Amino acid sequence: MNDQVSQGYGAVAATAETGWLTTSFILIALGAALAVFILIWGARLAIRRRKAREELDQRGELEVVDPAKPIEPVSEIPEAPQAPAPTPEPGPLADEPIAAAAPVAAPSAALAADTNAEPAPAEPAPVEPTPAAGGDDLTRLKGIGPKLAARLNELGITRFAQLAALDEASARALDAQLGSFQGRMTRDRWTEQARFLAAGDTAGYEAVFGKL
Repeated sequence: MNDQVSQGYGAVAATAETGWLTTSFILIALGAALAVFILIWGARLAIRRRKAREELDQRGELEVVDPAKPIEPVSEIPEAPQAPAPTPEPGPLADEPIAAAAPVAAPSAALAADTNAEPAPAEPAPVEPTPAAGGDDLTRLKGIGPKLAARLNELGITRFAQLAALDEASARALDAQLGSFQGRMTRDRWTEQARFLAAGDTAGYEAVFGKL
């Protein structure tokens, strides 16, 4: 009888131990599956963030402010070469003295006394021509987004011809003022792009740099 009781207790203990081990294995498997899921989800989020940063970087809208490096304006930016104004040739009457203008006669008394006469309309003042304020759309250059174009405008670069005329020293001086965008000028070949666009050679530009 005692042997049967002992065997019964042993069977119950073995069953309990087996059930505990099974539960432990199940919990371990669930924990491992959860860890793998978290790792996969984190990797997918990291890939999405990296792609988003690359897209912003390609459009020139990703800017990292470096507070330790002050931004100074470019001291000298060479202007695009302009053709000299033609010198007017002296005409046949250039050496002759110009006669003095005759004095204007005073208005007659009859005209002054006529109160019903309507005053002559005043001539409009001549309108002075104003230079174009906008300049060229620098965002047409590959690698330049709105923020970078605004920074170039602050530094005095508003036209393709200005970028096209930069020599090596001036290009380095300008690049040093771009802060977090430094290095873009060489990498994206702004000077070469600007030469095509300044000359209006859209076909040549697209043959080298792709469609605008």
